[in-house]
Amino acid sequence: MRRAAKVDANQREIKQVLERIGAEVLDLSRVGQGCPDLLVAFRGRNWLIECKRPKAKGQTAGKTTDAQNEFIRRWNGRGQYAIVRNADDALRAVGVV
Repeated sequence: MRRAAKVDANQREIKQVLERIGAEVLDLSRVGQGCPDLLVAFRGRNWLIECKRPKAKGQTAGKTTDAQNEFIRRWNGRGQYAIVRNADDALRAVGVV
């Protein structure tokens, strides 16, 4: 039995910011197997977004797992994919900033 997926604390804020600009956001964090955390539909495009914790005092920035790296390798050039650490990163990823 697979354990519950760990969700980075910033994911909720990122999701809320994207919804405020009119994006539809689907949480995929329970899928596992390297699948990104969020599916975002905005302005006729779909984005896969991986939320990672930013570097903080006494912490390192969140890193991708081997499964996530494999997903990124397979997805590269086939669709929109971004790793974001905060709301500004997310807005840049979908082309708002």
